[in-house]
Amino acid sequence: MKRILVVGGSRYFGKTLVTRAREAGDEVTVLNRGSGAPPRGVERLVADRDDEEALRAALGGRDFDVVVDQVCYTPLQAAVARRVFAGRTGRYVMTSTMEVYDPATLPAGPADPDPVPVTEASLDPARLPLAAAGRTSGPRPAYVYAEGKRQAEAVFLRDPVFPYVSVRAAHVLGGGPAEFTGRLAHYVERIGAGTPVDVHEAPYATSFIHHHEMAGFLQWAADETFTGPVNAASHGATDVIALCEAVAARAGRRPRYRVVGPGAAASPFSFDRAYALDNGRASALGFGFGRVADWLPGAIDEVPRAAG
Repeated sequence: MKRILVVGGSRYFGKTLVTRAREAGDEVTVLNRGSGAPPRGVERLVADRDDEEALRAALGGRDFDVVVDQVCYTPLQAAVARRVFAGRTGRYVMTSTMEVYDPATLPAGPADPDPVPVTEASLDPARLPLAAAGRTSGPRPAYVYAEGKRQAEAVFLRDPVFPYVSVRAAHVLGGGPAEFTGRLAHYVERIGAGTPVDVHEAPYATSFIHHHEMAGFLQWAADETFTGPVNAASHGATDVIALCEAVAARAGRRPRYRVVGPGAAASPFSFDRAYALDNGRASALGFGFGRVADWLPGAIDEVPRAAG
């Protein structure tokens, strides 16, 4: 039995992780700002993680075998967590994202697309320039999100004070309404209505993972002893055209496409650059990934259809 703290854990695969850990016999605590009651048998601590004094007060004298941080988005949040949890945990697992590899948001700027899936070694955030302030800023939300995650990883990786893992997650799908981003619903709705889907002329494949598989991956990472970045992605990178074809097969109608020009915005998961994930490190460490082709039809079926 482990003593596990999940920072966040109030929705989607974080909530599933909490339930799975409790069912496995672990002593689970969640810490968030009070959004949603945890499952029965799970302690909840309420605090704003940005407020270091409040966070320390909420934790009291508690320590943990593992902290799983679901909601670390900025270097400021990482710095607070690094100070507060030093000496309180034997392992720290942060949910990061494949967007840290996105050539369009890297400080060096876009490079020529390389279709080879990216490995963890292709990005070392500790070698990037540190943000001048506690929060990142940039010209668009995608940059702010990606750079915030890179800088948060860098804070933990520089001079680590506890064994640290950054889980660079692929795009998470499945769960119907629980998939709060609405990205898969975008395709189900447009294809079902016969509305064209905006795509790039030659979109690159990207990586996905099912929400149950993502929860299982975090649970597995919490139990292991490896450290450093690790990619989490189901087998079988898929481009937006294949995604639309899968949706169309369930909807019973053909998709329509509208090709956007270079640099123009397209639908979610249509990319004019390559950065699909190589999941070889996690596979070699013993995690058995599923295949996108096996779970995607079920994830599509979970999306609520419009009446009519």
